[in-house]
Amino acid sequence: MIRLVIYLLVLGVVAFGIAWLADRPGAVAIDWQGWHIETSVLVAASGLLVLLAAAILIWTLIRVILRSPEMLAFSWRNRRRNRGFAAVTRGLIAVGSGDATGARRAANDAERFLGREPLAQLLAAQAAQLSGDSAGAEATFRAMTEAPATRLLGLRGLHMEARRRGDAGAALITAEEAARHEPGLAWAADAVIEARCVKGDFAGALAMLEREASHGGLDRASHRRRRAVLLAAQAQALELSDPNVAREKAVEATRLAPTLVPAAEVAGRLLGLAGDTRKAAKILETAYAATPHPGLADAYLHLRPGDAARERLKRVRTLTSRMPEHPESAMTLARAAIDAQEFPVARTALAPLTAAPTQRACLLMAELEAAEAGDVGKAREWTARAVRAQRDPAWVADGVVSEHWAPISPVTGKLDAFEWKVPPGVAATPLLENEAERAKAAIAAVLESRAQESVAAPVAPVIDVAPKAEAAAKAEPAAAAPAAAKPHLVGAAPVGVIAEPHLPDDPGPEPYPDEEPGQKRPTFGV
Repeated sequence: MIRLVIYLLVLGVVAFGIAWLADRPGAVAIDWQGWHIETSVLVAASGLLVLLAAAILIWTLIRVILRSPEMLAFSWRNRRRNRGFAAVTRGLIAVGSGDATGARRAANDAERFLGREPLAQLLAAQAAQLSGDSAGAEATFRAMTEAPATRLLGLRGLHMEARRRGDAGAALITAEEAARHEPGLAWAADAVIEARCVKGDFAGALAMLEREASHGGLDRASHRRRRAVLLAAQAQALELSDPNVAREKAVEATRLAPTLVPAAEVAGRLLGLAGDTRKAAKILETAYAATPHPGLADAYLHLRPGDAARERLKRVRTLTSRMPEHPESAMTLARAAIDAQEFPVARTALAPLTAAPTQRACLLMAELEAAEAGDVGKAREWTARAVRAQRDPAWVADGVVSEHWAPISPVTGKLDAFEWKVPPGVAATPLLENEAERAKAAIAAVLESRAQESVAAPVAPVIDVAPKAEAAAKAEPAAAAPAAAKPHLVGAAPVGVIAEPHLPDDPGPEPYPDEEPGQKRPTFGV
């Protein structure tokens, strides 16, 4: 629209000029070399315009003739370039669809038409990877590192190839070189941090993190979280060898990320040992309110190592009041109550969980039954229910369930990958082992004490009462039957063995390998 308006304005100006000249007649006379030319102003102006247009046309023709070789070369190069980029397009589509043969053919065409064009080199490397030619892909990436424009792309490719063949040293070298050229490059910094964490060099990992953040590779929130994770890992590594430094690192980590469970756990434990129980309690309570974790509860219970079990039970009520409805709070309270032999408190705490208990809840109930009333039967029933009970949360990263937290994923190497959650599709969690050992010990202690009582019972003098027994059996045959049916304790279960009771949906115990059909199996009575 604007161009049309400008065209109309120019046309109007020209028309106005012509009309203006037509309204003002005059004469133009030229005397040159014996020539005398006389004409009107309008005709002279028109002739001048014609001469100017002819001059422009002649100059254009001369220019075209002079530049024709260059124009032909440019046209040829442009044609090859278009064909090369068309080959790149076909190759990328072939790579995406998994057509190794088509990708290789397109890569050859792109290399022929484009030469060392970055896209052509990238296509050649991807086609080699798709066809399984690792050596060819590595050679292409190595050639790309020689040009400044494609150096980082080549280093990235060499890094991935080294990881694919399991060469951690070569992968670290390429990542460090890429980080030197571009400190803010995320993949290079993450790879260096991962390698240093695997080696236990958390100080080096922190230095790399700070370098990445200083070059704008991380936002403020991500930087704080990642630094807290690395400080927590460093504190865990130094907890036994240098508790003072570990305490400083853990406290700094809790300032950066107050809800980070490993940092709060180490900080609370070391601050408690140092005598600063108030600060330790505040850190643990803050983290527990966000993520109820048994490690936090255990550190809170043992803030003062010399406290009695009843004092720990009193203190744990403060912690569980942060999340009173959470199952972990109930199990933590029950754990402290069982240790303090406050069995009614433990039973009350576990009562809401018995409708749909987790594995730890079942084992706590088993320990409670054995410790409170010595009811080994009910204890074994709860241990049997634990096998099919709901799973408890654990540390999970990329499908891997771990007993302990780690700063990076063991699968992908991602920093801060572990989450405290219920692992999907896992038969048991690592925390189940701890509670199982407690339940086994409680049941074994009851069985051992009863076995000792049975051995220590006074032995009656041996009297020959066979005639009297015969007479009594003849006189009262019906009274002898119940006496014969009374269960008899023939032995105690081995320590550490939990026998499973017959549940309603349980088909019963399978026969022993050497058991004869109809043979009576010995019973473990209580």
